[in-house]
Amino acid sequence: MRRRLISSTLAVVLIVIAVFGVSLFVVETRTITSSARDRLEADAARVLAEVESRIAAGEPVTEEELRGSAPADRHVRIQLPGQPPVLLGEPPDGDAMRAEQSGGRGEHVSVEQPSSVVSDEIGRMLTILLIVSLLAVAAAALLAVRQARRVAAPLTDLAETAERLGSGDPRPRHRRYGVAELDRVADVLDASAERIARMLTAERRLAADASHQLRTPLTALSMRLEEIMTTEDRDTIKEEAAIGLAQVERLTDVVQRLLTNSRDPRLGSAVGFDLDEVVVQQVEEWRPAYRSAGRAIVHSGRPGLRAVGTPGAVAQVLACLVENSLMHGSGTVAMRTRTTGNQVVVEVTDEGPGVPGELGSRVFERTVSGRNSTGLGLAVARDLAEADGGRLELLQQRPPVFALFLSREAEQGQAAT
Repeated sequence: MRRRLISSTLAVVLIVIAVFGVSLFVVETRTITSSARDRLEADAARVLAEVESRIAAGEPVTEEELRGSAPADRHVRIQLPGQPPVLLGEPPDGDAMRAEQSGGRGEHVSVEQPSSVVSDEIGRMLTILLIVSLLAVAAAALLAVRQARRVAAPLTDLAETAERLGSGDPRPRHRRYGVAELDRVADVLDASAERIARMLTAERRLAADASHQLRTPLTALSMRLEEIMTTEDRDTIKEEAAIGLAQVERLTDVVQRLLTNSRDPRLGSAVGFDLDEVVVQQVEEWRPAYRSAGRAIVHSGRPGLRAVGTPGAVAQVLACLVENSLMHGSGTVAMRTRTTGNQVVVEVTDEGPGVPGELGSRVFERTVSGRNSTGLGLAVARDLAEADGGRLELLQQRPPVFALFLSREAEQGQAAT
């Protein structure tokens, strides 16, 4: 492309130089020739006037008398009636230009100069034209190279950006080139890069969230299946199987919830539900795991509370808090329900060392962990809570107290009012 731009620019310049240069050469040649002829005519008229004035004054017309009046680079011939011609200057060799003038008493004056004088002047003019043309071509070449780089370099850069996008590197470059059309292409590529980056981030986040959030219900489900395998009591088998089926349903809800949040975290399915039912369900599900660890899990608080949210998402948030207490805490884990204003609160605490002081509220950030965990659990739990219009907070670091705040469902009497 650079070669084409340079070639086209130079071709245009050469055509312009050829057209205007030839025209200028023809015009200047005619002007130089005409000027030389006019000068010869003027010299002949001046010499004739000098001769006539001498004849009128009775002075002699000789070579010595007229030598100062004749041009030094001209050949002058003065012819008087009945007298030999008076010659001034050397006669030209080869072609010559001549101008003649005649007086009223029969005197005749002719002035000649070599044609080479005009040819030399035309040659000098042609040399100047060639030099100017070469300078114009050189300037045009430099300008063409600069313009080619200005256009070709951004195109090469845009091609590299597109190649980077195709190879999986969606970082926008935010480069602009001062050319409206190229800047428009750069804007589109940057916007595409940002969209691709968001899509890749959402996919990676979904994969990380899914792997983390599915681990807990799958672990609990495997524990139920192990208990079914180790018992021969038919009633116990039925009970554990029913709990396992409930866990499978919640697992399905978790998958659906993750997919929904990956598309648009603002889309929710909040409903009014019995908060005690979700809390008791988590206590029952995690009791075997705590029993195996030699620890206990209990719940207390105000009964009969109803919250607005997605039961499956709330269960996942509480499961994350309970699992963190099992993995990083110690002693008894307590879940307590209470109200504050128009919200219901579920607090989860244990008797462990709590959250390190240097972490604080950063414990909810992704990849931030104090004890060799993935750093995703609390981040995903907070996202789930916020998607339901609630919030998850760390109320106390030592001993740790995590609180899930949810909107409280209005009582029927209050709704009617």
